[in-house]
Amino acid sequence: MSRRNKNKIFKEIEVTDAGAKGKAVAKSPDGRVIFIDNAVPGDIVDVQTTKRRRSFYQGTAVEFHTLSDKRTQPVCKHFGTCGGCKWQNMEYKFQLEYKQNEVENNLRRLGKIELPEITPIQGSEKTYFYRNKMEFSFSDSRWLTQEEIQSGENIENRNALGFHIPGTWDKILDIEKCHLQ
Repeated sequence: MSRRNKNKIFKEIEVTDAGAKGKAVAKSPDGRVIFIDNAVPGDIVDVQTTKRRRSFYQGTAVEFHTLSDKRTQPVCKHFGTCGGCKWQNMEYKFQLEYKQNEVENNLRRLGKIELPEITPIQGSEKTYFYRNKMEFSFSDSRWLTQEEIQSGENIENRNALGFHIPGTWDKILDIEKCHLQ
């Protein structure tokens, strides 16, 4: 007997917020929260769920019906695979707003702290190339992109210097240029 596929596709879901760890937030038709990997608040998307829990879903936007006005074009060619820059597809001024909301929400809701009036986050003049420390990993069996796999070419150099693919500890993406460092 086969297992029933518990993953669902929700059609034309409006992304309403940004959450922790680069996840966008929406509501499903049954009222549960959906944490979405590759969307921006304001997008209207079809979501393929990848995980279902009692009070929430996790998923990925598989079709974009309307793109948010908060979106911007990521500058990094590794964006979406690397995982280092979770919001590079959202304009910096909106990133600051959502990050401030997350900190305030965590202090109030989780920390049960009554906060005084808070001044807005002071944005950095440098939105790229600002980090002075990063930890790279090495591998002799690098992560292959979907394009490399579909090309059918024999890839001889499998060495990698880069970062772990999000959610895995044995897959290293070879980074050509990092916009954080």
